[in-house]
Amino acid sequence: MTIEKYFIYLAVMAGVTYLIRALPLTLCRGKVKNKFIKSFLAYVPYAVLAAMTFPAVIYSTGELASGIAGTVTGLFFSYKRKSLLTVAVLACTVAFVTSIL
Repeated sequence: MTIEKYFIYLAVMAGVTYLIRALPLTLCRGKVKNKFIKSFLAYVPYAVLAAMTFPAVIYSTGELASGIAGTVTGLFFSYKRKSLLTVAVLACTVAFVTSIL
């Protein structure tokens, strides 16, 4: 990649990021009163974070089987309301043991 293309890409990304943040401020002057839109906007950050994180969790070990095993373990113990430390240690342990086997 040439330095010119790099700065063009950088400028386009900066422009798009700025527009995404600036347009709601300019278009929505008052408070949002619609309950559906308020609830939708409340869940967007969590959905985006999950969509960005979930594939990285599965492919983080380099082996699909150990990533899936660790993810399933983490989801199971989270559902059982175990502490964050317990879930993390168990998920890492299962992923590690699965990758060794």
